[in-house]
Amino acid sequence: MPRNQLRGFFMSQSQPISTALIGFGLSARVFHLPFIQCQAGFSLTAVSTSQQNEASSIVPDVKLFRDAQSLIQQSDSELVVITAPNQFHYPLAKQALMMGKHVILEKPLVLTVAEGEELILLARQSGKILAPFHNRRWDGDFLTLQQLISEDVLGQIKGFESHFDRFRPQPRQRWREQAGPGSGILYDLGPHLIDQALALFGWPQAISATLKNSRDSAETCDYFHLQLHYADKEVLLHADAFSAGPKLRFKLQGDRGTYLKYGMDPQEERLRAGKTPDRSEWAAEDENHYGTLYQESGEQVIATQTGGYQYFYQEVANAIRYHAPLTVSADNALDSIRLIELAQRSHQAGQRLTLTS
Repeated sequence: MPRNQLRGFFMSQSQPISTALIGFGLSARVFHLPFIQCQAGFSLTAVSTSQQNEASSIVPDVKLFRDAQSLIQQSDSELVVITAPNQFHYPLAKQALMMGKHVILEKPLVLTVAEGEELILLARQSGKILAPFHNRRWDGDFLTLQQLISEDVLGQIKGFESHFDRFRPQPRQRWREQAGPGSGILYDLGPHLIDQALALFGWPQAISATLKNSRDSAETCDYFHLQLHYADKEVLLHADAFSAGPKLRFKLQGDRGTYLKYGMDPQEERLRAGKTPDRSEWAAEDENHYGTLYQESGEQVIATQTGGYQYFYQEVANAIRYHAPLTVSADNALDSIRLIELAQRSHQAGQRLTLTS
């Protein structure tokens, strides 16, 4: 059955997937809970969090656990969504898989390649789904890039820049910006940019990386500049904390023109504002944020495709019920971790590293 038909078939014919949510912070409440609640294919049955009062007011009919281990052991959930701090991804996912549960794992998948390889093997042996939450494959501007490349609009691609820049001159008091395993911007934003680049262009021939604690009081990496070297193109992946004003998101250069896109996909901002993602058009970008194609014949505004993070959850449902493939597999996500490890090595050595395929 084709995947587009599978999606509707699942929603009308299957029992909802009993789903548990580990963690109840920003990631859980903004990027996961709205989709679990809006998708008919899922039923939220358990949450583990230290914020018991807040959780009970938001999801009053859901069983609450004070720790993730108890939830995994005692809840009857089929699927566990792990949004705990990065250093706990591996042990919690391992426990859930060993308990016979499917797993959605926030990015980064894990902190090391060895951890990822073990989880992937365990998921395969147990016949369970291990789905990395690389939601930005469903950003509208990224889908637009894929279309421009597939339709050969820019000709042979020669250069690509992908930015995730912010203006945050002062570090915030949260674990992502404090010293510790898996903290810092390379593990936070790096998996998004790396995964998108690999999806577009495949594995590079070499990598050069610069990583910094650029803010005066920074405890961990808050700047990265990665250069992926290919035989016929150069790819730059960049994130920093000092970008005020309009922010470049994508720059795609070919021998027939250049596509420039400023500003972020609107889905995160809308989810943070409490918008319910219950209609496909909820993710449509406003026309004044569309990107522009520049060619010798002139310039042209390119309408941004409508993305939608709900499609990630629909894919997971079809993978669980019908063994349908995922757009982003755990193996794909592990490639991002490989490049993060290689970027760290490149920075420490102060040199370009040649990679094997």
